[in-house]
Amino acid sequence: MPDIRKALVIGAGPAGLAAAIQLKRKNGISCTVYEIHQEPTTLGGAIGIPSNGLRLLDRLGVYEPLFGLAANTVNTVAYSSKGIELGEIDLWYWAREKTGYGFMRVMRTDLQNMMLDAVLKEGIQIHYGKKMVSVEENDSEVIATFSDGTKDTADLLLGCDGIHSSVRTLYVDPQAEPEYSGLSAVFSFIHTSDILPTASTIRDMCGILTPDGVVGLMPCTASGDTLFWLFSYEVPVPAVDNTQDAWEERRKAEVEGFKITLLRILHDAQGEFGTLLKQVVRTTETVQFYPVSRLPLGRKWSKGRCLLLGDAAHAMQPHAGQGTSLAMEDVFLLSRLLQVHSYTLSDVFGKFDEIRRPRVEKFYKLALINGERRKRTGPWAQWFKELAFWAAIWVLRSTNLHKWGFGQGDLVYDVDDVVI
Repeated sequence: MPDIRKALVIGAGPAGLAAAIQLKRKNGISCTVYEIHQEPTTLGGAIGIPSNGLRLLDRLGVYEPLFGLAANTVNTVAYSSKGIELGEIDLWYWAREKTGYGFMRVMRTDLQNMMLDAVLKEGIQIHYGKKMVSVEENDSEVIATFSDGTKDTADLLLGCDGIHSSVRTLYVDPQAEPEYSGLSAVFSFIHTSDILPTASTIRDMCGILTPDGVVGLMPCTASGDTLFWLFSYEVPVPAVDNTQDAWEERRKAEVEGFKITLLRILHDAQGEFGTLLKQVVRTTETVQFYPVSRLPLGRKWSKGRCLLLGDAAHAMQPHAGQGTSLAMEDVFLLSRLLQVHSYTLSDVFGKFDEIRRPRVEKFYKLALINGERRKRTGPWAQWFKELAFWAAIWVLRSTNLHKWGFGQGDLVYDVDDVVI
């Protein structure tokens, strides 16, 4: 077992907070968390967490408060561009029966605050406003230096600082740069009291397939009083250049014109759901816009005493719905590997890579496939896409394949059962 007494955790998102909690509780490692922002971030949409992630959050001790905050989603409902229901199905039935956990959607800020409470109860320190500017190592420790001139040392450094990870760009793999997927999203939240009375009855994850992308609407609180909506669609790289300034101009244009754009796209959507969606768009005053990026496959996850976890290692498009769950799996596997007495730290990192990479790549490729379905299509391709969705749901429901586990094997995966 590596002699790890102290760890520096860079990043106070779900991955970093989970790592600090788990390593202190299960490994007796003293953890200190460093976060670049001045305070806990309030940005972000709503996070979907399937059974494999929920089970680990339960073991982490945060499932009970999560249950009181998140929407427990059972069915997925698909609609055509004209607002016609293509089908409704419980895609998590078998996984829920097998594990006792289904699918939840929670506001990112609620998840963040819940995990911050757990970290504080453990007495783990979080230092905000800490921008890391260098990482160095010697024979016995790793040294992190921050922009304010302060330094800290430890036996282990974990990069849990997301797709733009400073741990990765400064030290582990500087050549691994995020790449734009070709897809972006606008999203917002809306209270059901602000729109049609029928909105309060929405308990499912609903999506309308349009030629321009997918518009989704779903609850994200336990009471169902708040709905999360998003439009996932194809957005080309700015014509001028792929710089931060160019993307900021694109963001402004997309945010300012979202109502005109979406109401045009939803013009043909009729029926109760189509009418509701259009009212949601009209009522929403502000939205957030973000370009969806990913890291290339096959890059390094570790170097020396440093290991990347979650999006810092393997950021993928969100279209597989596994980002948070994969980060939790990373954390729990690392904790187990650090308890193997015969392993050196190099052995731990090597085994971590061997076990995690195939599963990560599987979801990465699934996210790519699902993302393609959100790209712009012509009339015939749109007709075929809607027909394919209707047929798939009809087959699953008529044969009860979804109740026999079809497509749900990865949702019952338990990283604590993996042979190490």
